[in-house]
Amino acid sequence: MLATFNQLNRKRGASMSEKKFKTLSGEEVKACYTAADLSSKKTTDSEIPGQYPYTRGIHSNMYRQRLWTFRQFAGFATAKETNERFKLLLSKGQTGLSVAFDMPTLMGYDSDHPRAEGEVGRCGVAIDSLADMEELFQGIPLDQVSTSMTINGPAAIIWAFYIATAEKQGVPSEKLSGTIQNDILKEYIAQKSWLFPPKPSMRLITDTFAYATRHVPKWNSISISGYHIREAGATALQELAFTLADGFAYVEAGIEAGLDVDDFAPRLSFFFNAHMDFFEEIAKFRAARRIWARRMKEKYGAKKERSLMLRFHTQTAGCSLTAPQPENNIVRTAFEGLSAVLGGTQSLHTNSMDEVLALPTEKSATIALRTQQIIAHETGVTNTVDPLGGSYFVEALTDKMEAGAERYFEQIDALGGVIPAIEQGFFQKEIAEAAFQYQKEIDEKKRIIVGVNDYIEDMAMDMPLLRIDPAIEEEQVKKVQALRASRDNEKVEKALRELQAEARGTENLLPPLLEAVRAYATEGEIASTLKEVFGEYREQPVF
Repeated sequence: MLATFNQLNRKRGASMSEKKFKTLSGEEVKACYTAADLSSKKTTDSEIPGQYPYTRGIHSNMYRQRLWTFRQFAGFATAKETNERFKLLLSKGQTGLSVAFDMPTLMGYDSDHPRAEGEVGRCGVAIDSLADMEELFQGIPLDQVSTSMTINGPAAIIWAFYIATAEKQGVPSEKLSGTIQNDILKEYIAQKSWLFPPKPSMRLITDTFAYATRHVPKWNSISISGYHIREAGATALQELAFTLADGFAYVEAGIEAGLDVDDFAPRLSFFFNAHMDFFEEIAKFRAARRIWARRMKEKYGAKKERSLMLRFHTQTAGCSLTAPQPENNIVRTAFEGLSAVLGGTQSLHTNSMDEVLALPTEKSATIALRTQQIIAHETGVTNTVDPLGGSYFVEALTDKMEAGAERYFEQIDALGGVIPAIEQGFFQKEIAEAAFQYQKEIDEKKRIIVGVNDYIEDMAMDMPLLRIDPAIEEEQVKKVQALRASRDNEKVEKALRELQAEARGTENLLPPLLEAVRAYATEGEIASTLKEVFGEYREQPVF
């Protein structure tokens, strides 16, 4: 047995010496880096954290002053069950809430819609109306907790539910803090949960920008998301470039809608993926800050310092988790979370080891939260700002990520911008090719995934999984139907008619949306009303 082990190690040693070392984005990695590998124009020798262009971080003291927000993503079954999970996580030291919605909610369908059958409460919480949102946050004071909501097509509707829930608690909108994802462009690119065509969707987004600026000033009105682009198969470089391109498109849309860039840009935030190529991920985060700051200042004329600061949430890579040997995912998540912290994230979600198999159990969710707490309190990485700044390797990677992103921006501009590039299938083709190449490397063992294509063990999995009771769907269906029977339906119909009339015009849609929500119109009813004006979107096939 020992002889076999030694032979195996010699074989692996030989293959390592012949290997070409590359990042996950395909960038060749040298054996050693020196000052000669740095771009003389982009050296960070004289850069200080907290100063333009923020390569080294947006705050001078970073985590010495305040740790990132521990924001674990949670949501399953009904509002009642998810409320209990929220309270559990808060009791264990979580410092912000992040809501996962089920597929019908993401797609703008009520739980009793035929297309919702079999999906209610499965991959997140079912929210059909203001009544569900009230139950979701029962006993959780919304002026004392920051909430992030991952939803895009019906984001304005769900945000209206949240604002109205706060009103019911006696919390004015000026005191609310949090983030609504509201990033429809990456839906057309990657995740595919849209409701309307691009133009009216962009109108709803700029309406939320304007409403947040005037009435919910502590709220991030969009979280421009590279996470789902990466989960669809993009490389780190593609995630960086495509996400920032989307961000520039939103800035331009806001300016075209008549908003001053410094009125809404300070509340734009980003959402990135942290994958397994440790140093490339750190370089990606550093490059993102630098690119954003320079573009906002030099192209869009932003003057406020906060308009130039790229603030971001990070989630560890769900697509990096493996079903074989799922306990290995704890280790993967720890390294990915560490890369996000070393890259300067403002909030972080660490995935649970069982998420590749089912929604997390209480135990696995607790382990994932403890992973963040160990990084924060035991590793020492929070003691100094940008501890890898000045590393020849990290600085060279940061420069290369920036240069690669700029090349993508030129390609997108040549196609007429983000929306024309979406319509021509540019992003979809790029991501599909990257995903194919990555899988090919795994199949050919050019890239080792422990427990999947090497170090394999023939062992039965023995892990408890969270199961969603099918009775949950029946309960939620009865609940939404009972709501329709008990509310003032004349008031609902009047509010929906007024919303539709406003949708045919040009005024901000948040005020009539809120009126419909306060009347207890359901998400599906509001979405259907808007579809009658805006129409629906069908993606062109890409070959």
